[in-house]
Amino acid sequence: LCVMSAKRMSAAFRLPPLPTVGDIIKLFRLKARKQLSQNFLLNLRLTDKIVRQAGNLKNAYVCEVGPGPGGITRSILNADVEQLLLIEKDTRFLPGLQMLSEAAPGKVRVVHGDILTYKMENAFPKHLIKSWEDEPPDVHIIGNLPFSVSTPLIIKWLANVSNKDGPFVYGRTQMTLTFQKEVAERLTATAGSRQRSRLSIMAQHLCAVESRFVIPGEAFVPQPEVDVAVVHFTPLVEPRIQQPFPLVEKVVQSVFQFRRKHCFRGLEILFPESGRLRRTEHLMMTANVDPTLRPFQLTMPQFRSLCDTYRQMCHQDPGLFVYNYREELRQKKAVRRSPGRDGEPEDTEEDSPL
Repeated sequence: LCVMSAKRMSAAFRLPPLPTVGDIIKLFRLKARKQLSQNFLLNLRLTDKIVRQAGNLKNAYVCEVGPGPGGITRSILNADVEQLLLIEKDTRFLPGLQMLSEAAPGKVRVVHGDILTYKMENAFPKHLIKSWEDEPPDVHIIGNLPFSVSTPLIIKWLANVSNKDGPFVYGRTQMTLTFQKEVAERLTATAGSRQRSRLSIMAQHLCAVESRFVIPGEAFVPQPEVDVAVVHFTPLVEPRIQQPFPLVEKVVQSVFQFRRKHCFRGLEILFPESGRLRRTEHLMMTANVDPTLRPFQLTMPQFRSLCDTYRQMCHQDPGLFVYNYREELRQKKAVRRSPGRDGEPEDTEEDSPL
């Protein structure tokens, strides 16, 4: 009897028979909302494949973002996780998720909330915390992200990686997420690729980023106009650019502000108009970066050198980092629109040298 009991305990968890995801959608009269970029994935073979990209989830603690009708949720539970936290903003999906919770007693916690504001640092037990230098903890984030929130959400989480807070207080928490195929290509693009962008640098300097596989649009209900890619993130022990996240983001955003022009043009807007040319030349010469390169041609070491040099310049001039090119531009436009001494406008917007 003891042997039989031990075998039962070691057997993988399986959900009891439940209505299909399609039946749940019909039962609760669920419809994807276009304004929320919602698309349902009903094929359980595909949801199983998404979950397998996260690795071995047996006894792991998982947070699923935007579970919707619960397709991926079922695949996560069948992977025999220890605990599953579901964060869902849309109240229409809560009854169906509660049904799944009751089918897996003690394993599922359903939270009605917005992942952009939810405090992930209190989501799981403290005993899961590992040192940043150790192997990743048994904590995972999985989600079929709505297109409308995917980019701001991954930027938020990358900032958390940099600061080692939020979901990353537990250590190097891994993420397995879906994105529009075009966004996934930007996340993984290498130097020289036309898809190289701000997302490429911000993600790759903090994480190992891998695009695992592509899901055709027709697999979703309703069918989006684009295909979807599954991307896996593992935070790096040491970031490739060892500077504060806001500073890296400011430099990278500036470089890609004029992505079709030479990188010199974007870096100019890091500096006030007074002394702009001199400071930009100093930045590029000190960083040893060719000013005629296009933004997408810059390598990670070149971005690191630019960020390190800009940090030194900010240290020498503490007011430099708070300088905002767009704010200076707005002020110049306001001056040009104001009447001159003779009652006529002093200048026109078209005349602005900027």
